[in-house]
Amino acid sequence: MKTSECRYCTCPNFLAGTVARKIEKMAAESWKETGLAPSHAYLLLLTLEEPGIQAGIIAQHLQLTPSTITRLVEKLEERKLVTRVSEGKQTNVFPTQKAREMKPLLKKCSEDFHEKYTELLGKSDSKQFIQYMTRIADRI
Repeated sequence: MKTSECRYCTCPNFLAGTVARKIEKMAAESWKETGLAPSHAYLLLLTLEEPGIQAGIIAQHLQLTPSTITRLVEKLEERKLVTRVSEGKQTNVFPTQKAREMKPLLKKCSEDFHEKYTELLGKSDSKQFIQYMTRIADRI
């Protein structure tokens, strides 16, 4: 059954969850080659782009709670992909050499995900979808 035919297709909560699950599935497939969940991969990309980035800044960029960031960082530490350095109340996150070696693969997977959803939605609709979702997220 198409989403537009479902009983709750006019409910924003239902639709947001439906879209999120479908996009998450597509993202997981794109990131599969890294062995990382998309949230771990995006966190790792942030550390590669800004070595020593503060955990609080990561939380802001990923729109996640600090406790969730802590759990994600712990998993990446277990895999020897990041290290944490505490300075007072601040925690800085650094990529390891192993993570730096993964950077080309991470970039490729990110581009693959972008290509998949752009191909599915079309270039114009894809751009509009991102802009509209961003405006909605900023308002809520």
